[in-house]
Amino acid sequence: MPNGKTKTKPLEYKGHPLRRKDNLIYYGKMSDKYIILLQVLESKSLDDLELATKVAVQLQYTDTDLRSRDRVVKKSEKTSFYEAIDVAAVWLERALASG
Repeated sequence: MPNGKTKTKPLEYKGHPLRRKDNLIYYGKMSDKYIILLQVLESKSLDDLELATKVAVQLQYTDTDLRSRDRVVKKSEKTSFYEAIDVAAVWLERALASG
């Protein structure tokens, strides 16, 4: 690139983008009908890492005309980020496939 900066590719999981803002992780594209919201509710330190020990998972409509509580299609809580993203991937694929 001319200015010397390299453009990094956005983080993805199973073909869908991941965006993080503090303890919130958005999984999916806002241009799709559905998106997943992952919220880290609790974490613990392990050496120099923070590990999520409680993660809320919500399948939501992306329709901004709906009130935020009306956007939630389904929700769950998991005890690790791996469990949460695993459920999120299945929910998002099924929701997008069903239209």
